[in-house]
Amino acid sequence: MNQEPWQWDEPTWRGHIGKVRAGRSLTPDQWPGGARVAVAISFDSDHETIPLRDGETSPGKLAQGEYGARVAAPKIVRLLGEYDVPASFFMPAVSALLHPEEVEAYVAGGHEVAVHGWIHERNMLLGRDDELDLTGRALDTLERLSGARPTGIRTPSWDFSENTLSVIRELGFVYDSSLMADDEPYELVAEGQPTGIVEIPVEWIRDDAPYFMMERYASLRPYMPPRSALQIWIDEFDAARAEGGLFQLTLHPHIIGHRSRLVVLRALLDHISQHGDVWYGTHAQIADLLRPSISRVNREETA
Repeated sequence: MNQEPWQWDEPTWRGHIGKVRAGRSLTPDQWPGGARVAVAISFDSDHETIPLRDGETSPGKLAQGEYGARVAAPKIVRLLGEYDVPASFFMPAVSALLHPEEVEAYVAGGHEVAVHGWIHERNMLLGRDDELDLTGRALDTLERLSGARPTGIRTPSWDFSENTLSVIRELGFVYDSSLMADDEPYELVAEGQPTGIVEIPVEWIRDDAPYFMMERYASLRPYMPPRSALQIWIDEFDAARAEGGLFQLTLHPHIIGHRSRLVVLRALLDHISQHGDVWYGTHAQIADLLRPSISRVNREETA
């Protein structure tokens, strides 16, 4: 019998909460090279997959996504090269198949290519078999196009179904970057048991989409000038540095890649580069750095 949440008994609501939780914090005492703060800049290269996912095939909708690949991504790669900053590009497989030269440019620039679904599907609407199939196909596609098997995933729209963690584990991912239980990296826990998977958390505050998205026939409108978002991200970085933690940022080429917004990204990199105690890492590099501490603690707990 279906029950309203207020009718659930304690084991029921505790069971829902316990499916996926934040385990031990993984922030090191010091980042590589004695750095005080780590910076992980990422881009979700969605491009045309957002309208395609929803069955919207009008040229106008698709052109908005095409801008991300045609104009924005090359500018972003050049800008990152100026500052010698490695980034992580989470790419739906359909985006990669549409723009294989873009994948090549990411790899040539020393950046990470990671999984972001097949067609930016809504995994909350999928059964486990379909979610496993689409994620596995995306993993194989990106491996073929990039020349390296991705070790990380960011789920489309940061959705996390009741099956997502088991899918991630079955496919052998080292890290996820879709959840929001901390400012700092942590280990994912499944029903009270550690998984060994590193979570590099995201947050809507550190994302360009909430500030700048536009939907012509809906009420969605950009509500903030780009330079106001810049100040939020500067404050986030400054606080992460003061705490000796991680500053993680999520951007989208088709959103941040417009002229007035690239000014903001450049200004943010200028601000960060003024500090000599910064370590830039891809999400994969951060996960590789932190995984040994998981293994060490797990060995100690079972000894």
